[in-house]
Amino acid sequence: MATPAPLSLPPFDWDIFCCVVDNFGDIGVTWRLARQLEREGCGKVRLWVDDLASFARICSGLDPALDGQWVESIYVQRWQGAIAPDTVPARVVIEAFACELPAPFVQAMAEQSPPPCWINLEYLSAEAWVEDCHGLASPQRVGNTSLNKYFFFPGFTGKTGGLLCEQGLIAARELWQQDEAGLNAYWAGLGLPPKADDELRISLFTYESAALQSLVASWCQSVTPVTLLLPLGRSLQDVLTGAGLEDAIATAQAGNLLQAGNLCIKLLPMTDQAGYDRLLWSCDLNLVRGEDSFVRAQWAARPFLWHIYPQDDEAHIAKLDDFLDHYLAALPADAAQWLRAFNHALNQGEDVRELWAQWPQYATCWQQHARDWSQKLLADGDLVTRLVKFLESRI
Repeated sequence: MATPAPLSLPPFDWDIFCCVVDNFGDIGVTWRLARQLEREGCGKVRLWVDDLASFARICSGLDPALDGQWVESIYVQRWQGAIAPDTVPARVVIEAFACELPAPFVQAMAEQSPPPCWINLEYLSAEAWVEDCHGLASPQRVGNTSLNKYFFFPGFTGKTGGLLCEQGLIAARELWQQDEAGLNAYWAGLGLPPKADDELRISLFTYESAALQSLVASWCQSVTPVTLLLPLGRSLQDVLTGAGLEDAIATAQAGNLLQAGNLCIKLLPMTDQAGYDRLLWSCDLNLVRGEDSFVRAQWAARPFLWHIYPQDDEAHIAKLDDFLDHYLAALPADAAQWLRAFNHALNQGEDVRELWAQWPQYATCWQQHARDWSQKLLADGDLVTRLVKFLESRI
């Protein structure tokens, strides 16, 4: 639960600044980072956020009316207007996703001796140039002082910053996925019966895409029963249109259970991050978007499709292929070709009925690959481990 701010604050080891973009992606990543740093004994964390109302939708203990508060032993500070003149920067300052730090705060950094280590935490990318830029310093002139700002790129190789993954996450996932009674209780909590042997359970959290309409239509006509777990959001209209349930769009609300042919759609409320992890762990296939849910789907060790954040110049398709070059490398050529085509079709709004028809042919191979991939990603350590090691010679 949130607690009111004390009259005076302790010195902080980490300041993390986040501008909320696209509602949940940026804050999702920075909140995970803040909690992992605190829980794994890396020091006291202050998280600066400009949109507490959006943040509160994934953090139930947060009161968006408060300017400053402790939540899960992390100090959350509203980032709007002027910075208090007596604010003392932490030993490490993280500028998440190139958000611009307040000029008075940067000035306060320059006045410290030694100055804080300044990290620009970039968006996750599989592009080849990321390896060359990871860890580079960018000198910043502040008055008569020069500060180094270091680029830190999350990524999929040992020459990048890795991916966020808390200690104990993989073990917790394994226990969850092997606990049949626990899974049945989880489904019951969502108002669903235990999963049948011949049934598929699929989660879907994507942006709008015409491809969803053909995919959902395929599930309605499937011989295999499909239960779709659908958090309310941007994909609702496409999903219900594909199911022939346009009349339900206007009145759709969390808790609804809708049936269309052999497809059952369960509408879910927004959940906290732990709840979303459990959803991903429980499903046979996950359709995810952006960065945070994309990474969590990989830790779920289950098949997933990625709806990358769309860009007007189609640059996102090249970025999608850069990731798929890594992800598909160990798959047989035919499976890799099918899965690349499926990801492209989702992102380009194409008809995917013929692609979905090949799920039975490739599902088993894909399921094993998802487990192998999850293990491979941690071979060189998670993001926090790599970040702390990077900072050891700089603070």
